[in-house]
Amino acid sequence: MASTIQTLPNEVVHLIAAGEVIDSFAAVVRELVENSLDAGANRIVVYLHPEQWRVRVVDNGCGMNYEDLENAAIAHSTSKIHQGADLWNVCSLGFRGEALHSLTTLANLEILSRTSHIPTSNGTSRNDDGCGWRVVYAQGGKVLDIEATAIAPGTVVTVSNLFGNCPERRQGLPNISQQMKAVQAIIYQIALCHPQVAWQIWQNDRIWFNLSPATTMGKLLPQILHQVRQGDLQEVEVQLPSPQTKKVLQFTPESPPGFAYRQLAPLPQQTLHLVAGLPDRCHRHRPDWVRVAVNKRMVKVSELEQAIFSAFHRTLPRDRFPVCLLHLQISPEHINWNRNPAKSEIYLNNLEFWQEQVTQAIEQVLRINSDTIHTSVHTSRVTKLIKVAEAENSYNPNRSIQPQSPEHHQIINHEDENHSEPKRENHEKIAKHPTSESNSQPCPQQLLKAVAQINNMYIVVEHPGGLWLVEQHIAHERVLYEQICDRWQLIAIEPPLILFQLTPAQVEQLQRIGLDIQPFGEKLWAVRTIPAMLKEREDCHEAILELSQGGDLKAAQVAVACRSAIRNGTVLTLPEMQTLLEQWQNTRNPRTCPHGRPICLSLPESSLSRYFKRHWVVGKSHGI
Repeated sequence: MASTIQTLPNEVVHLIAAGEVIDSFAAVVRELVENSLDAGANRIVVYLHPEQWRVRVVDNGCGMNYEDLENAAIAHSTSKIHQGADLWNVCSLGFRGEALHSLTTLANLEILSRTSHIPTSNGTSRNDDGCGWRVVYAQGGKVLDIEATAIAPGTVVTVSNLFGNCPERRQGLPNISQQMKAVQAIIYQIALCHPQVAWQIWQNDRIWFNLSPATTMGKLLPQILHQVRQGDLQEVEVQLPSPQTKKVLQFTPESPPGFAYRQLAPLPQQTLHLVAGLPDRCHRHRPDWVRVAVNKRMVKVSELEQAIFSAFHRTLPRDRFPVCLLHLQISPEHINWNRNPAKSEIYLNNLEFWQEQVTQAIEQVLRINSDTIHTSVHTSRVTKLIKVAEAENSYNPNRSIQPQSPEHHQIINHEDENHSEPKRENHEKIAKHPTSESNSQPCPQQLLKAVAQINNMYIVVEHPGGLWLVEQHIAHERVLYEQICDRWQLIAIEPPLILFQLTPAQVEQLQRIGLDIQPFGEKLWAVRTIPAMLKEREDCHEAILELSQGGDLKAAQVAVACRSAIRNGTVLTLPEMQTLLEQWQNTRNPRTCPHGRPICLSLPESSLSRYFKRHWVVGKSHGI
């Protein structure tokens, strides 16, 4: 019986490989643009003609000479690696040498290129004379036609009749609108990793969108995510220590099926760049803007994404997700790119180390300190408040203070007489709860200064950049929540707390969060342990019933913090307000309460100056 296993013909092998690399318009754009960036381009123009199945990418990179163009589309030809060891030291976006050859298999390929260097008089070949070259490739990457041409330094790659020899592939692709959305998404994620590059995208001979160069990806993001303002973001770059030299699991050429131990040498300096949307003003309905980049390429590393979500836990409203961009610049020895043809997934060594660094960087971004206080909580809300105030108050040129009418005094006095004194319940709790041990850094002198209390609800805070209004209940709730998380403790009580007519689900819920609850008679239950912070509260019964309604341990901790925090309407003295401010400032996530509500509103000095027209020239204000 003849063997049924046969070696595939080369044309079939190349067609299979091409299908792995080039599967859509977006894949064509990705591969060509990455080549442009590897060539050092800082200006890239992309022309899309989806109805004609044509893509053109123009760049101002270093270009290719005659010999390079002859070999550019041959299978597995590349200038980026030369031997097997180079796979563990990949520093470029491309290295497989498959993209251009795959395009000759699936489409018509033409390249115009000219090197940017000026040839010298000695040692140059006849082909390094400073002119450009136009090359047309046949299927398989062989040169079909080559001629000299006039072109500025750089490269122009044109792909036409895409999937012309695979009509089934065209029919299996999404509609044109969805394909163009995929192209836009690819360009956005590449641009964020290379913010210094200028982009111009054309569709059907009309400009579709532009991206101007920016110094950092945080400065570029508002051009892409238009509802995000620059003031909504906090950006930080952290110099990372190198992981300690130790044995780690890493792929090696000698053991391709699995891991092998390899001793790593000390690494050069590495950086972590983080852009985070501040949780009191910037979040999403979907987890679509948590992105991870490693060495200038967006990748999927679910463990790092999970570390980001965990760091933002209990800072956002329910069912909302953070905006966070993470870019790790690390030694290539820690990365194995050879996992996916699109290079969208990687193997990353020392994963726990990078997770820890990400968590610490996010905590640094969310804190309020002397470095972030000037830009801390100023949003478009302040601008709207100022505009409303300006609309309701005309500017009177008379410098004298006008007396109030008797009717106005009567109204004010009447309101004061009917304003009842609020309870002072729980205000002494502020002094009883010291700052969390993990956040015991001293507050910088005069960084935040309590000035007054408004409606027994808001604390007026003076700081070097202007004024804040801090909502006292949720600020205290944030303080208590972090203390509870750090020192969650259940204590025994005697006599036990007796609850009536609990459902089986409520009993199971209280047991789930660790409370000792036992039957105490018909429809009665005895709770013998409770959270320590609820012991002295008069409404302890109501608090335990609230905990029985559902949720995990974290939800129970939030409920205890909310129940234990000072209530709005509580009168506070200036020392009590100052103590609360210092405790709140030193929390890990001071911008929002555990439910995701913003804690403070900023009135920056610059906004106050604009409102009070302090920029006016005195002569002009008098009509001179």
